[in-house]
Amino acid sequence: MFAIARTFALIGVAAEPVHVEVDIGGGLPCFTIVGLPDAAVRESRERVRSALVNSGFKYPQHRITANLAPADLRKAGPGFDLAIAAAVLASSGQLPQRVLDHYALAGELALDGAIRPVPGALAMAEGARGWGMRGVAVAPGDAAQAALVEGLEVVAIDHVTKLRDLAEGTIEPIPSSDPPSPADDDLPDLADLRGHPVLRRCLEIAAAGAHSLLLIGPPGGGKTLALQRLPSLLPPLSRNEVIEVTRIAGVCGENGGPRLRRPFRSPHHTVSGRGLVGGGAPPRPGEVTRAHRGVLFLDELGEFRRDALEALRVPLEEGVVTVTRTSGSISLPCRFMLVAASNPCPCGNGPDSGECECHPTAVSRYMAKLSGALADRIDITLTVDPPPPEELNDDETEDSRAVRERVMQARRTQEARLGPGRTNADMAPSELPRHCRLDRAGRETLERGQRQLGLSARGWDRCLRLSRTIADLAGEDRIHELHVAEAIDKRRRPDS
Repeated sequence: MFAIARTFALIGVAAEPVHVEVDIGGGLPCFTIVGLPDAAVRESRERVRSALVNSGFKYPQHRITANLAPADLRKAGPGFDLAIAAAVLASSGQLPQRVLDHYALAGELALDGAIRPVPGALAMAEGARGWGMRGVAVAPGDAAQAALVEGLEVVAIDHVTKLRDLAEGTIEPIPSSDPPSPADDDLPDLADLRGHPVLRRCLEIAAAGAHSLLLIGPPGGGKTLALQRLPSLLPPLSRNEVIEVTRIAGVCGENGGPRLRRPFRSPHHTVSGRGLVGGGAPPRPGEVTRAHRGVLFLDELGEFRRDALEALRVPLEEGVVTVTRTSGSISLPCRFMLVAASNPCPCGNGPDSGECECHPTAVSRYMAKLSGALADRIDITLTVDPPPPEELNDDETEDSRAVRERVMQARRTQEARLGPGRTNADMAPSELPRHCRLDRAGRETLERGQRQLGLSARGWDRCLRLSRTIADLAGEDRIHELHVAEAIDKRRRPDS
């Protein structure tokens, strides 16, 4: 007999439809899986056999062939177990085919028949809706993510025997609901950063316009402490952004409910270029994609491999990274804020401190990790020195809540101007003349800054975007000379 079940293969952050075709025919008992499966999929034969036998089903003592179509699409991971088991039951007459026509299935089988969560539940649920399926059946641990998809029945089944209940219609689907608002009280608060008024201002501007930020200074100056408090200044995710972030987290194996906070990724400096931008076979998201709609924090920037840092250039500019392999290309979203902290030299004291023990060649090699092309894509650069003792006793520092209110107001202004989810850092060059008009004084100030700093065409555009954010924080419709002057000052590198 012959039966078909529906499931999905994860390609990047999307789910591609897969037909699980099972045929039970004559011949010696054996179980063959074809259709470009990896080792985890081939091992599904043993999991399915044990799960069905231990759950009271009759395992067919015939030749079983399972074809995962399309045959040229690589299948990876244990998420095909449930669909293969259901197709085996349907082809042996123990489960009606109609239930497999209406529901997509995704789950890993334990040897006792229990169903475990698998990566990509939200992406699979979106794929099922696009495929025209009535619903999707997943493990209970994946149900909360899948339920974010509207217009689709999401059924949680914890054991393979529940497939009978699904066929009889006795399982109630999980209702779709809006994700709750996260509590921001447990995030590190900006009030912990005492002194540093210029640094606090840079954090506010970066958060308001989603601008990239680089802090350079000796150890103990507060660079890491400041950047770790950036998430508490960012506005909450919209519903569409929650779905985007949760989809990426789910594909990367983070099961559970929806992700309600903006990602804050802080990879170790030993990370490779593939680990940052993604890759592998099949291609997997890297840190830039996992930081989508959030923050990518590179601490000790000078310790990172230069080739890994150079891989960030296109993602920073385009907001998407394309991974190309012989089997094809996939595009991964990566609209993130890059924030970084670096010492001025390997010993950390800095060549101008009088205490630096580094050879000039070592200092040059250390700072050369940040190439001119990558530095040109960083909007704000600031030298951070330890604050004086009297500022450390200041108890009247502004907390994150007050700053976040101003940031959210500036973000609302930008969304009204550019569209939902967009910020000034996302502005295309063609939009700059319309949204970043300068008066005569402002243009003259920008021209002087261009001559002094040697700004490239990209640097000119980024100064305009930064000026627009500063004006938005001030509640101004037009960009004035003071806004441009502050943008130029914030973009100035220590060696300029």
